[in-house]
Amino acid sequence: MPEVPGPPSTSQLLTGLARLGQAVRMEAWRNAGPHNLSPLQADIVTLLLNKPGPIRQGEIVTALASTPPTVSDAVKVLRKKELLEAARDPGDARAMLLGLSSSGRTEADRLRSQSEKLTGALAVLSHDDFAAMLRGITTLMRELQDRQAIPVSQMCLTCRFFVPRAHPDQPGRPHHCNYVDAPFGDAELRVTCPDHEPLTDA
Repeated sequence: MPEVPGPPSTSQLLTGLARLGQAVRMEAWRNAGPHNLSPLQADIVTLLLNKPGPIRQGEIVTALASTPPTVSDAVKVLRKKELLEAARDPGDARAMLLGLSSSGRTEADRLRSQSEKLTGALAVLSHDDFAAMLRGITTLMRELQDRQAIPVSQMCLTCRFFVPRAHPDQPGRPHHCNYVDAPFGDAELRVTCPDHEPLTDA
């Protein structure tokens, strides 16, 4: 039987993922909003909204897998736009702690609204396809995190509350979350969760 023409399947998948990433990034540019935020600036604002308090600039660099100069430039712009507030770290007077201003929190809430174009595209997936895609993405993310290729995400697969396949008698909801004490399925896997607590070595 002749082979299907074109690059191998792994290349096809990587190309597809790259195209999806382009679509998400293009939507981020279109969603610049009243402050004309770049995707990185928007990522910083969104990141800070999900933090319990101000954080150091180095933490932003790590979380977004960026570089210190790039993040520094973005932070300067955000401070000029009065979306960020900075204060000296009480534990180290040389370091600054960054948090959202009231305007920054308003902008972060706006940014949390999902793109209708992207959510509409996802709506064409069946429940099983959506679940399989989310399961595949989280599996890939964990592997890439272990290889230190992407920043660490607060997802189910690395959370101490996550018990995979705890309910084999429930095919649609085989996993269990000990934080909320409830079963759930692949379609409900979290890529980021505010209640995440990392796994610890036994």
